[in-house]
Amino acid sequence: MTTQLSQPLLQPFTQSLTLEQVTRLAASGQASDVDYLMGCLDVEEFVACKLVDFGLSQVEARPGRLRIRHYLFNGTLIQRNYAALYFKRRGFTDTLDEAVALGCIDEIQAYAE
Repeated sequence: MTTQLSQPLLQPFTQSLTLEQVTRLAASGQASDVDYLMGCLDVEEFVACKLVDFGLSQVEARPGRLRIRHYLFNGTLIQRNYAALYFKRRGFTDTLDEAVALGCIDEIQAYAE
């Protein structure tokens, strides 16, 4: 089974991320759009990271939430951190407890105020 990737994911992150783009991707809530947002974190540009943080916080659709969970357990360090923020802000402590138990994130990242 092959997965269709959204157009934004196929294009490498080479331009400035905009609030409009982040809002559109977050509103769709598709796993591929979460992939694109998480990929932007690897750039480590402060503004891009803040926009991605905002965008991820807006994801409500189930495919997007499941994809963020995937990154909590399988992403790079920065992706796991932002995924942890997503679940912490929603009060999903069971998910965070599981990630801590598996060593995906530390207790400070999971529970710090």
